Amino acid sequence: MRMHKAVSPTTPDTYHDWAALATTIVQWGRALGFQEVGISDTDLAADEIRLLNWLGADRHGEMDYMARHGSRRARPAELVPRTLRVISARMNYWPGEARDADQVLSDTRKAYVARYALGRDYHKVMRARLGALAQRIRNEVGDFGFRVFTDSAPVLEIALAAKAGLGWRGKHTLLLTREAGSYFFLGEIYTDLPLPVSAPTTAHCGTCTKCIDICPTGAIVAPYELDARRCISYLTIELKGSIPEPLRPLIGNRVYGCDDCQLVCPWNRYAPPTATADFDRVRNGLDDADLVSLFAWTEDEFNTKMEGSAIRRIGYERWLRNLAVGLGNAAGDPAIVTALRARVNDPSPLVREHVAWAISRQESAVVHEAHR
Repeated sequence: MRMHKAVSPTTPDTYHDWAALATTIVQWGRALGFQEVGISDTDLAADEIRLLNWLGADRHGEMDYMARHGSRRARPAELVPRTLRVISARMNYWPGEARDADQVLSDTRKAYVARYALGRDYHKVMRARLGALAQRIRNEVGDFGFRVFTDSAPVLEIALAAKAGLGWRGKHTLLLTREAGSYFFLGEIYTDLPLPVSAPTTAHCGTCTKCIDICPTGAIVAPYELDARRCISYLTIELKGSIPEPLRPLIGNRVYGCDDCQLVCPWNRYAPPTATADFDRVRNGLDDADLVSLFAWTEDEFNTKMEGSAIRRIGYERWLRNLAVGLGNAAGDPAIVTALRARVNDPSPLVREHVAWAISRQESAVVHEAHR
């Protein structure tokens, strides 16, 4: 009878070729649909100071979770004990088949939805791919400590991605790359593996201030400094209550997020369309939808149509709030006033407040048009 020599299973303690593994992880990541993967250490001391100064200035608005976790956000090993390295990955999302963004923004009767939210909820897609990457690593080295994050925990993802060589922080505070601009999602794997780190890249914003100049609400208060309280993405997504009245006219027809600082960025001229079908496939015609049509949705319609969409998390009430602001900013139209009046007795005080404001704006616009 032929005997087989016993082979000890590979474990992180017996694995030694970390440099080769790091290279292979990048290859595996690309095969799983990530456009780039990099590895960083966990030293975010400089970013921690920046974070604490930002919080101290109350620029996080009502995002209490930002302050609640405090410096833990900048200390990966406190969030996940024994973390030595962070594997960062980016995945392009620009929907190449969507209607031209500038055309939608210029049509006041249309609803503008940030391009990242037109397809499937990125949290699910990214988390599944990162989990698959972690499994491939486990198959190679044996059981190891890790956790996967996709905008789902106190993580300084842009700082980590920059350290991992995936790009540089632009003046609008988003990550930028020469190959893909800023139209991509980020995700991380915190791990206890002693992998070699990637080399960071250099910054290439130069003297350009287009993102600062274009911001509708002046939220980019200085290069690399964002006051979230004025940011349209914060106002339409994170803010739970009433949108400050002075900012409402500046929001225009942006009903979920804002892309202005990205649309104007020269580096996004080179951003390729996504290769991920979940992001390229526009749901419910939201790349070219009428404000009035969306405002007519019932709560059941909203919940059904937005199933699997990042938009669903703001809920029906805030969705109507945002649409009411968009309708108030639209060119004067009696049909819009009719649509708004249908909700003057909405059960939500928040919706009623914004509807009343929008009706006042529309009635003034209609009168103005009649006297031209």
